[in-house]
Amino acid sequence: MLKFTCEKALLVSAISVASRTVAAKSPSAVLEGIYLQAGMQLRMTGYNMETGVTVTVPAEVTEVGECVMPARLFFDIVRRLPDEPVTVSVDDGMKVSVICGISAFHFSADQAQDYPELPSVEDARLLAEMPQRVLREMIGGTLFAVSEQATRPIHTGVLFEKAEGSWTAVSTDGFRLALRRWTPEQAAEGNEKFVVPAAALREVEKILEDTDEPVKISRTKLHILFQIGDAQLVCRVLEGEFMDWRKVLVRDTPIKMTGSVSALASTLERVGLMVNEKYKSPVRCLFGKDTAEFRTDTALGSARDRCTLAGDGKDLEIGFNCRYLLDALRVIDTDDVLIELTNSLSPIIMTPADGKDTFTYLVLPVRVKTE
Repeated sequence: MLKFTCEKALLVSAISVASRTVAAKSPSAVLEGIYLQAGMQLRMTGYNMETGVTVTVPAEVTEVGECVMPARLFFDIVRRLPDEPVTVSVDDGMKVSVICGISAFHFSADQAQDYPELPSVEDARLLAEMPQRVLREMIGGTLFAVSEQATRPIHTGVLFEKAEGSWTAVSTDGFRLALRRWTPEQAAEGNEKFVVPAAALREVEKILEDTDEPVKISRTKLHILFQIGDAQLVCRVLEGEFMDWRKVLVRDTPIKMTGSVSALASTLERVGLMVNEKYKSPVRCLFGKDTAEFRTDTALGSARDRCTLAGDGKDLEIGFNCRYLLDALRVIDTDDVLIELTNSLSPIIMTPADGKDTFTYLVLPVRVKTE
């Protein structure tokens, strides 16, 4: 029914990528497998009815055909084989043979006729080509702030917006906002706006590499398509009205201070040792002249530390969720950050200290009791 030979490393890589969107548990058994097509080229597909990944693999196909391989078993077998060419064949009775050197495995596959079709993307229009490292940074720099609350489904994804020559990615969970921006050398023409589910972006992020090789982003009316090398991921866009993030980012702030990202993160990590899921408490921040003091007091204990900043905080005292601040600091890829503050009831805004507009992070304050 089908037969092909492929280098073990290429096969392992392809199964790993296709398996990312295989359903862990499904009423339909075929969704727990990898749809394998051996034709002019070898293609593997994983699909959970929300996100689908198809990857093309260089292989010598000697008999064309298709089947659904049990994903976990197929991957576990192939990755443990010797580093030699692997021959896979499936007979008319759906019996699979995997041969590599003196190693041989036999098991059963499922018929391909029951595997659901992926959404059609034949009419997809190309929106952008960007370096893989850029998209990976945009996803990694926003995904942590996506909402986990199903009450606002639109905020369980990341907004991608093309306007004024730049691409912007924005996420929010109602307590914080994360923004990343990329301006290509040749300004992006036109306007575009769509929201990609967080689950799909996590898989895209895993496939992307730290390279300038391009990723192509295309869309149909209902779906987004990411073409990454030999892999193609398609998912449905989220529908609804995303928050107007521009109205939130008020930049006319009276207090501006700059500091080391690593120093700020280290200080907050130390103070945060006294805060956990059981003993929750805001970190009390006091911004003074060229310094910031951080304190917390929980049933677990108390902590106090300080960090050097440049600027005058005008003795502003404000409380924050420690984890929210740390989440933002950990994805900032500059040495220094500009901190903007207004009052104890307004959010903290963090942007590049060099004045560029590559990122913006906003965290709402937490009320603290007056000491």
